Amino acid sequence: MTVAIVGVSGAVGQEFLRVLDERNFPFDELVLFGSSRSAGSSYTFRGKSYTVKELKHNDDFKGIDIAFTSAGGGTSVEFADTITKHGAVMIDNSSAFRMDTDVPLVVPEVNAEDALNRPRGIIANPNCTTIQMVVALKAIENISHIKKVHVSTYQAASGAGATAMAELVKQYEQLQKGEEPTIEKFAYQLAYNVIPQVDVFTDNGYTKEEMKMYNETRKIMHSDIEVSATCVRVPVIRAHSEVTWVETERPISIEEARKAFAEAEGIILQDDPANKDYAMPLFVADKEPVYVSRIRKDLTNPNGLTFWTVSDQIKKGAALNAVQIAEYLIKVGNIK
Repeated sequence: MTVAIVGVSGAVGQEFLRVLDERNFPFDELVLFGSSRSAGSSYTFRGKSYTVKELKHNDDFKGIDIAFTSAGGGTSVEFADTITKHGAVMIDNSSAFRMDTDVPLVVPEVNAEDALNRPRGIIANPNCTTIQMVVALKAIENISHIKKVHVSTYQAASGAGATAMAELVKQYEQLQKGEEPTIEKFAYQLAYNVIPQVDVFTDNGYTKEEMKMYNETRKIMHSDIEVSATCVRVPVIRAHSEVTWVETERPISIEEARKAFAEAEGIILQDDPANKDYAMPLFVADKEPVYVSRIRKDLTNPNGLTFWTVSDQIKKGAALNAVQIAEYLIKVGNIK
């Protein structure tokens, strides 16, 4: 088994290395790819040093079984044929192929089997906010079909990459010194602030991030579910939070919901409000599961349920989900 990571120098690329190691992912060879700027740099993995190769249109992917790609949508589109032409399975973390009808969009806890039908050799990793939400929605969908979802996200700086995380830290340092904060990765200062915009606005007034949650959820869940999202950037380093309201076909009791979440794959139920026990990004960063808290009946709708989720955007929202897809393919003997 030979594995490649494309975009290894980025935040998600580095997380790929950590996740592969933590989960003792079974492979014999590892090949690292990056841009011309990253080429020649080296990373140590399991005691061995690996030099980054420049991503080029050549036969470097011959013999590679799985390629985890996280170098941006433009790079994924440009190099998809190069990566897959010798039979490698490309598990792509960008938004480039997510809504293509001939590319499966997969969250293993929800629709792992979709990964088996990949005409182009590509499997798309969903948006981080969608991954977190659908893992939780699946538990409820198993009880009663979900008709509608309203969701508000509280997205950490990590969603915009390593430089965004560094910028948030730098802003706090600059403001402490009375200096003007550096503002490059976000539209406004994020420190001591929240920004009600993640990605660019579309013609309907929703951002691309919000529309991803609508469209991707329907594709992953093979459902007519309606999703209305508001995505907000908050001054948190790592791990996204979401508050979700669902309307189901029949009323679901709190006890039913708790049982469903407690038994669901990939979920940790942390819901003891009397003792102030609920999930927070400060404590969820670097953890694998989606944490579910504050489960309540919706006061405005007898078929409504409200809950709070927190999950590490770089881990489950990106690298871990992709690695879990690969683990599933290996388990069922579906690599090449």
